[in-house]
Amino acid sequence: MKHNKNHDNASSTEAKTQPVRFEYNHPTATTVCIAGTFNDWHVDGKPMHPLGGGHWLKETVLPIGTYEYRLVVDGQWISDPLAKETVPNPFGGRNSILTVGSPLEAAHLAKAESTLLAINKQ
Repeated sequence: MKHNKNHDNASSTEAKTQPVRFEYNHPTATTVCIAGTFNDWHVDGKPMHPLGGGHWLKETVLPIGTYEYRLVVDGQWISDPLAKETVPNPFGGRNSILTVGSPLEAAHLAKAESTLLAINKQ
């Protein structure tokens, strides 16, 4: 598959990275992998791990930036149903969008979540 590899990675020699967690549920899947601009669309570059009960998980670290990706479930390319954004791809499907934010943004989001939790407990 040939795709646009443009993404907004940090240009410093020491690219900042951030943990990323992919999750997928499929009761009968036997293999689930993640292919995208972060691994040159290699189908077997980021295999997900079965946790049982049809639940699949992949934890990895990626440089800060915006990426396009798809899940490959038993050889079938699909959009990630948990992705918040998608874009059309040249094959008539849709690529999922993953934005890996800066650590500062992550800290801000974590603080906002804890504030909301505290408000909801009142």
